[in-house]
Amino acid sequence: MAAIARLAGMLVLLLTAVAAAAQTKVPSERALEALVKSALLSFNDANLTGNYTVFHAKLSKPFRQQFSVEKLKDTFKEFNEKNIDIDIVSAMKPTYSAAPAVDGDGKLNVKGFFPTDPTRVNFDLSFIPSDGEWKLIGINVKLGPAS
Repeated sequence: MAAIARLAGMLVLLLTAVAAAAQTKVPSERALEALVKSALLSFNDANLTGNYTVFHAKLSKPFRQQFSVEKLKDTFKEFNEKNIDIDIVSAMKPTYSAAPAVDGDGKLNVKGFFPTDPTRVNFDLSFIPSDGEWKLIGINVKLGPAS
């Protein structure tokens, strides 16, 4: 019985190591696109409804600890007050201005835009491994002229 417990423990450690190693690599193109869109659409829903609770819950633990729901609401007040809706990004492919990369601290940095017209949706997102998946640690979204 002890041998089975040791074997099970080793299997858990191996699976944990594989999962951790997988999160030091940039996700596949499809997974990366889904990650970017999911983050931006959750952000968009929060801005449109004025309710940042779900968006806050999807952030990484360090981000949640630094930014309360109220602080998020205040930070993105302009998006909410102007009723800015960027849900069009769900139907488009992002263009990356630099190759997405995992830095030395293990943070996945993704910067680019969606070629929306007449206003372009620019994004600069950072993710960290948290709870077994990539979660936001930083977000910067700006709207600018399509060029």
